[in-house]
Amino acid sequence: MQATVPERITIDPRVCHGKPVIRGTRVPVSVVTGSLAGGMSFDDVAREYGVTLDDIRAALRFATQLVEEEQHHLLPL
Repeated sequence: MQATVPERITIDPRVCHGKPVIRGTRVPVSVVTGSLAGGMSFDDVAREYGVTLDDIRAALRFATQLVEEEQHHLLPL
């Protein structure tokens, strides 16, 4: 299964080297998720990066899809 790109997320090789960004911005999904993980609130992220709460939720959905599709393989001991 491949992650679907939510409407609010764009992947374009000409923008931020093809990293997923919030549509209409140069704000990478990784910056949004990293800021939340670092303790910023949704409102803080929205204010700091000029994105909406729906943009933040879309970034989290996209990141969740990517993690869900990851495959993990144990290394032999």
